[in-house]
Amino acid sequence: MKENDVKGKLFDKLWAPWRMKYIEEIDVGDSGGCIFCDKPQETIDKENLIVHRGEKCFVILNKFPYNNGHLLVIPYHHTSDLNDLDPDTMLEMMKTVELVVTAMKRIMRPDGFNVGMNLGRSAGAGIEEHLHMHVVPRWNGDTNFMPVIGGTKVISESLEDSYKRIKKALEG
Repeated sequence: MKENDVKGKLFDKLWAPWRMKYIEEIDVGDSGGCIFCDKPQETIDKENLIVHRGEKCFVILNKFPYNNGHLLVIPYHHTSDLNDLDPDTMLEMMKTVELVVTAMKRIMRPDGFNVGMNLGRSAGAGIEEHLHMHVVPRWNGDTNFMPVIGGTKVISESLEDSYKRIKKALEG
């Protein structure tokens, strides 16, 4: 059997009914609002997956994670341009990255982290109008056959479980 035959027979479909909840919740921009401005104004942090609030920025779990514990550190100030952030906001963002990395080392024990920003659509920003920093824990061997052969990522922990563990770790 050729490689393409195997891929076609084994990986045409991946049963993931839990993904439909996310698909149905996607804001297509009809409201004219910004999810990163709107969510922190609400008081339902657990439902919004906000695990930490600072003075200048907040931390939210990524609803479409690359890996377990994938977080976003987001300034409250709405901008797509780093030059629009004041030095105190930039400093708090980096201190918050340090805070969440320390917490995740303690509870998830990753072997490393990807930390960074995608500035602009061509750089991969999904929400380009409000800059944010990704913090993605990584483990040796976390790239398995699914992304390579099937073009599919496997997330081994629910967002709800990640929220509980990370929120508890950040609170003390």
